[in-house]
Amino acid sequence: MSTESTGKVDFIVGANTYQTWYKIFGELKNNQHRPVVVVHGGPGMTHHYMLPHKTIYSETGTPVLFYDQIGNGASSHCPDVPKEFWTPELFMDELDNLLKALGIYEDFDLLGQSWGGMLGGQYAASRTPKGLKRLIIANSPASIELASMGTNALLNEFPQDFVKMMRKHEADGTTEAQEYQEGTMQFYNKHICTLNPWPEDLQASFAAVAQNPTVYHTMLGPSEFNVIGTMKDWTIVDILHRIPYPTLLISSPTDEIQECAVLPFFLNIPKVKWVELQNSSHLAMFEEPERYFKVILDFLKATEIAK
Repeated sequence: MSTESTGKVDFIVGANTYQTWYKIFGELKNNQHRPVVVVHGGPGMTHHYMLPHKTIYSETGTPVLFYDQIGNGASSHCPDVPKEFWTPELFMDELDNLLKALGIYEDFDLLGQSWGGMLGGQYAASRTPKGLKRLIIANSPASIELASMGTNALLNEFPQDFVKMMRKHEADGTTEAQEYQEGTMQFYNKHICTLNPWPEDLQASFAAVAQNPTVYHTMLGPSEFNVIGTMKDWTIVDILHRIPYPTLLISSPTDEIQECAVLPFFLNIPKVKWVELQNSSHLAMFEEPERYFKVILDFLKATEIAK
């Protein structure tokens, strides 16, 4: 049988039926290994940049499930919905629906990166599904306010004229200007991915957002350091203590998600381990993959729970 498969599952929201696209490495059924469900960032990105996590399958035989959250990629794009449609609850419902449709809702591990870790953290704390066994939160903040504190501090380390230019565009509402877009990429090249050029899978996800920025702009805003979207007040700090699962946190000193935004996870989740990688920024799966995947695989081995 093929070790790689793709498909779509129906996702009903109100009177409408949307579709969630997925890709699986390995076999979900009749497998001695519990599947790892990979949740991509954004909001509104795609699974492409998370594809290096197929390493988990190639190294251990553990099946790995990727999917595109609705709103972009190969899943339904939903162009005519109001902005109120896009909520963390919607994406938690989508995750539940996907897990049930694929028959793994009763037994799975979850790995979320950036927005995916925010969603995973909220999902674990607010819904505490019995089938979830281990949680990995990579490069994610526990609140938008804390994330913004970190990104603003990083932006202020750039030359004063550069910061003034960026803030002026934000104040004037001209964030579509080429100057602002180029400035954003300067920030991203230092605090999201330091490789030059960017890997193709990462470029594919960013291209998808550029082509359809609806979800990202609605929930977050025009950039990582100008959060004015519907999630600007988002926080899960006050419910993190409800997460009962062994949890791994991954971050980096030069990550756009600074230590102040990761700390609440560490202080409030009862069973938690925090690893800070030293040779990457926001995307260690590209920047220092050997160390990144060793940390993940060591955690999964150390917290192994019989199926």
